[in-house]
Amino acid sequence: MSDDYQRVEIITGTPRRRRWTAEQKLRIVEESHQSGESISAVARRRGVAANLLYRWRRLTAEGGVAALSADEGVVSVSEVRRLEERVRELERLLGRKTMEAEILKEALERSRVKKPTLLGASPIKDVTR
Repeated sequence: MSDDYQRVEIITGTPRRRRWTAEQKLRIVEESHQSGESISAVARRRGVAANLLYRWRRLTAEGGVAALSADEGVVSVSEVRRLEERVRELERLLGRKTMEAEILKEALERSRVKKPTLLGASPIKDVTR
């Protein structure tokens, strides 16, 4: 009988998604750029899915460390300006509508106030009799 044995790993509990720090992601991305190996080989060696490494490389190319650490796409400055302008326009319209609503409330309150009756005035007589 041989003294060799196989290592068996038993996984218990719920599988959890691994979290990579920005520094770890950068090291793996740099390694995938520097080595003469394929991206898939680097991904296998580091225990990362190849499609995830491709995503990290794309995010790094688009926005550097900020995009990589946030794991989000990068938005251009012109897009940010356009969205900020849209927010300003919507805030202006909201202000206008708020003023209109206040004016209408005040007009409604004034219309509900009973008109004062004239003191000493006699009621209108029916002249048809």
